[in-house]
Amino acid sequence: MSVQPEQLLRLATEAAADKKAMNVVALDLTGISLVADYFVICHGNSDTQVQAIASEVRKSVLDAGGTIRGIEGMDSARWVLMDLGDVIVHIFHRDEREYYNIERVWSDAKVVETV
Repeated sequence: MSVQPEQLLRLATEAAADKKAMNVVALDLTGISLVADYFVICHGNSDTQVQAIASEVRKSVLDAGGTIRGIEGMDSARWVLMDLGDVIVHIFHRDEREYYNIERVWSDAKVVETV
């Protein structure tokens, strides 16, 4: 049984919100990119919060039977990138989110959900 992209999106956004992630945004990349169907972008205000958000997303996805293809950046906790397959989760430290501003890079994508 595989977890559908829309369910992964919901799991990731809810898990981020549970750990008080700031400005959670989900972008629909369907027809724009072959990388993934959705991006979830959020930030935490400390390294500890960034790691807690990532851990909660990981736990939620695995508990639902999903697969984590990769996680990068947990040690530095400045930008954690989680590959859930059809959903990519970007968890930034506040300063890095402002600097990289990936919402602007993907401005053609439709915002599908904010928490």
